[in-house]
Amino acid sequence: MSGSDANGVRLSVRAAEKRDAGRGVARIPEQARRQLGVLSGDTVVIEGTKATVAKMWPADPSVPETVVQIDGDTRANAGVHVGDTVTVRSKDTSTIREAERVTLAPPLSLAASEQQVAERDAAQKLRNRPVRSGEQIRIEGVSQDPFTVVDTTPDGDVRITSTTTVQITSPETGSSSADDGSSSQPSSTGGDAAGSSDSEPVVEPSQTAGPTYEDIGGLDEELEQVREMIELPLSEPELFRRLGVEPPSGVLLYGPPGTGKTLIARAVANEVDASFETISGPEIMSKYKGESEEQLREVFDRARENAPTIVFFDEIDSIAGARGDDSDAENRIVGQLLTLMDGLDARGEVIVIGATNRVDAIDPALRRGGRFDREIQIGVPDESGRKEILEVHTRGMPLADDVNIETIARRTHGFVGADLDAVASEAAMAAIRERPADADDREEWNREPTVTRSHFDTALASVEPSAMREYVAESPETDFTDVGGLEGAKATLRESVEWPLTYDRLFEQTNTEPPSGVLLHGPPGTGKTLLARALAGETDVNFVRVDGPEIVDRYVGESEKAIRKVFERARQAAPSIVFFDEIDAITAARGEGHEVTERVVSQLLTELDGMRENPNLVVLAATNRKDQIDPALLRPGRLDTHVLVGEPDLEAREKILAVHAGDKPLAEDVDLSSLAAELEGYTGADLEALIRTASMKAIREVADAYEPDEANERADEVVIERRHLEEAREQTDASG
Repeated sequence: MSGSDANGVRLSVRAAEKRDAGRGVARIPEQARRQLGVLSGDTVVIEGTKATVAKMWPADPSVPETVVQIDGDTRANAGVHVGDTVTVRSKDTSTIREAERVTLAPPLSLAASEQQVAERDAAQKLRNRPVRSGEQIRIEGVSQDPFTVVDTTPDGDVRITSTTTVQITSPETGSSSADDGSSSQPSSTGGDAAGSSDSEPVVEPSQTAGPTYEDIGGLDEELEQVREMIELPLSEPELFRRLGVEPPSGVLLYGPPGTGKTLIARAVANEVDASFETISGPEIMSKYKGESEEQLREVFDRARENAPTIVFFDEIDSIAGARGDDSDAENRIVGQLLTLMDGLDARGEVIVIGATNRVDAIDPALRRGGRFDREIQIGVPDESGRKEILEVHTRGMPLADDVNIETIARRTHGFVGADLDAVASEAAMAAIRERPADADDREEWNREPTVTRSHFDTALASVEPSAMREYVAESPETDFTDVGGLEGAKATLRESVEWPLTYDRLFEQTNTEPPSGVLLHGPPGTGKTLLARALAGETDVNFVRVDGPEIVDRYVGESEKAIRKVFERARQAAPSIVFFDEIDAITAARGEGHEVTERVVSQLLTELDGMRENPNLVVLAATNRKDQIDPALLRPGRLDTHVLVGEPDLEAREKILAVHAGDKPLAEDVDLSSLAAELEGYTGADLEALIRTASMKAIREVADAYEPDEANERADEVVIERRHLEEAREQTDASG
């Protein structure tokens, strides 16, 4: 191959970095790069069962010296899968010519009306890409599915430049065979469709008409587990025979909605040479006896005929729930499924994947070895996982320089993949909403749109983490600047909640357990609930608010279940603060209250003890009746930090008045510090009420004197005077 056969390097294939998908890049470690004598941007040849060309970029130093990172299209063009070995050779630059014309066949998913725009974008996005006819390439931002290179001028390996004419032929213009192939079912990648297809290309894009491993962010470990359970039995069945064991036959993926269970199943099916059968639970249900079971048998028969096959049950809990006396149809379906999964007939090369977010609802008989051999949890992603997912979803997005993906990943605690997809979509929608109104300016913007940081801020304000939607009705916008005084309480809360998240290494080094629970107690109106909300706003973590009385239910077991569910959701979306307002309503001392509250206290004690495993979870509770709470809750290791939120002193009253009256139109005769001195015994809530009442009196004077329209015009004349405050004070004293 162009005289460079001698300097080939054998490397193991690994999935590409998320940002490289669709770019035709091969990332090669430094040692292999030196051996090949190539520089960044040079063209290399990758030989698997077929040969393809790619642009060489250096790999990250953390990547092992024995791997090459290539994306799904390059893997398909080379006829290899992740884990296979390829030979990488340098390509003599004199043998790769500049392309005058490149003709592409579009995927069927691309509408005819979009082809003109696609041609313009293709020429720009494929610049400097080495290509050869018969191969598939993906154009980010144009289509999720791959295009096929029908032919090139000149023939052979060519590089697309700024002067290359890129044409997209629609099916009607006579290249429908190419088009049909470009979105066909995954087919076996044999060795007969190599680079010799210049005259009449053999269009055989294999596995990547759909999601690939590069489309899955933040789930590398889980993906590795799924791969070894599915790829090995399909690609090397004889290995299991030699070891004398049956290959694994089923994988159950479980976790909260939106974490990527279905996406993993589709990507694995695309990446391995297997046919794919999807079964959606409700579709196979029939009102006639025996028909549902017959449909299941037909699916497995088809799977055996087209083996190797992956049979995918989405939402498997809807048809394979635990069997009981009252659900005849479901019992028969589960029975049929058990028979098919390990019946007398050998299943052959058929692997079953199930996906569910209610793993405990599935019949236990399915969850044993030989049926679903392995259960893999697809959890809520951490910060680095969120960064990867955001890189996937913003790959084809024209981002402004002020957009920092790492910052967005830090701000999105508890967001799953589907939520982050929604954030990216919302940011794009926000950008579209802010387009220029002028027709010419708008047309120019449409040609080169940009998504800025402010668009992402708008998106983050409107998208909530789906795991928390039941509980988080609000995202607190309050912070400690809105809380006057209470400096000691603020400092204690910071140490209890912020420090374990910010200084995790210090806690680790000193082997110190952070406080697990904080109890705010003190008279009504002193700002306990406000402090809790301000803390959540200050730390930018998820805030789960639980009002005590909401938990209590008249049915046995329901109250405890509600507590369990609250903690389960909070754990999924950690780091988070669980805030129990008026906790005395549900935690009366046992032996003195109702049996329901006794069971709730026991459940709460269990959950608080289990929290030590998750340092990113903090429980805050507020009460004005500390003496009513069961003593077991107040011992060290549970609600162990007690913060008294008392009546404010003079300095604190001044600060509270400044918070509530600082932005109001006050008359010159109002002195907040002298007012604070007169209001001894007032709590934060009293001071807020005083300022509000005085404001209402000032508004009432203008509203009574003029008609509504004129009153609104005179809005800038409204002034809160000393007398308004005096009247308000008399009113509150009288009512108190």
